[in-house]
Amino acid sequence: MNYRQALEYLYALAPRGMRPGHDRLGRALALRGHPERSLPSVLVAGTNGKGSVATMVASVLAADGRRVGLFTSPHMHRLVERFRISGRPIAERKLAQRVTALRPFLDDPRHPALTFFEVATLLAFELFRDERCELMVLEVGLGGRLDSTNVVTPLVSVITSIALDHTDRLGPTLVHVAREKAGIIKASVPVVSGARAPAPAAAIRARARKLKAPLLELDRDFAAEPHGRTYRVRVGALQFDGLASPLGGDYQSDNLACAVAALTLLPARFRPDELSLRRGLARVRWPGRLELLPGEPSVLCDAAHNPHAAQALARHLAAMSSASPRRVLLYGAMRDKDHASMIALLRSHFVAIVFTSVATERAESARALAARYGGEAREEPEKALRLARKLAGKRGLVVACGSIFVMAAVRASVLGLRSDPPIAL
Repeated sequence: MNYRQALEYLYALAPRGMRPGHDRLGRALALRGHPERSLPSVLVAGTNGKGSVATMVASVLAADGRRVGLFTSPHMHRLVERFRISGRPIAERKLAQRVTALRPFLDDPRHPALTFFEVATLLAFELFRDERCELMVLEVGLGGRLDSTNVVTPLVSVITSIALDHTDRLGPTLVHVAREKAGIIKASVPVVSGARAPAPAAAIRARARKLKAPLLELDRDFAAEPHGRTYRVRVGALQFDGLASPLGGDYQSDNLACAVAALTLLPARFRPDELSLRRGLARVRWPGRLELLPGEPSVLCDAAHNPHAAQALARHLAAMSSASPRRVLLYGAMRDKDHASMIALLRSHFVAIVFTSVATERAESARALAARYGGEAREEPEKALRLARKLAGKRGLVVACGSIFVMAAVRASVLGLRSDPPIAL
């Protein structure tokens, strides 16, 4: 198979949906010789920030001279972006070769019928093994306890923020969500917690105590303080001054603190030196996180897709200069998201809202959103972008958020990038 054929084969698995649990993948991994055990790992869960933290950790390890595999989801533009080695997506040819090699196994009716995400996780393990990575950093897909990535026993577990999202699967309260995320904690494996609210933090603490897992907690054991354009990070008795990160947003200070704390907990043979820490953080690239794209007007892309993230975006907008008085929100999201809360948090910062959608079954239609919340509707993101730019004017600002798939479509249009078809899994 070539890359296009491999993509079609993998996307054909989408109707299997998302099935919680890792029994199926566990059986498949055993039949494949347990590739997940061939490399040490860092496992990162959380409601928001887990992708940023995973990318920071991988970037620092790469700066330290390690060959490191990074598995994240979903991808922005190309499926290969989910599988990065020392910062670079795996080559299309190599992904196609691995899918070709796996296909007889996946098609065998005697073997477990894996979902798209389970196959992607299996691909990550085998690609990183075959590419002779020294370790891998894995971003949890959904929740933690029942996520496919939770088949590993990592060197360090990381839980970033805790907020309400995917409540149909993770539970209706912050404590329910925290317990699901805390499912990645393993016996005696160090864990970093970025949970701030008392109840979720207590739930994570209880799980760590039960499993005798050493725990570092945000604000108690580690923290990051902004100092101008750099950060001072404290982890226990260690202190790092003048750490720089190109990622914008006040919430990135907590993400940076979690990443640094996790790196300090690695075994000595993998622990980076301070120079690598500085270089790696300064080199971090994670598109779509308060990313300002050029143009008249310019476009701010942000991956905010739940109320917690929308609140952070609202804080950023409130702190921005008033040099762009005409701001237009370009919003599209999946049907299962809390649209009402996100729109309520963001509406006051904009003179108009343009709703849009993407070609996935989970996406809410632009017309339905506009009818419910008031605003213009254009189903195709490119048409929605043209209208939003017209409404903002040359000196205004368009802010695209609500779904990474909408943001990716807008970003591809502005930058002229080639994209694979979207898949909301």
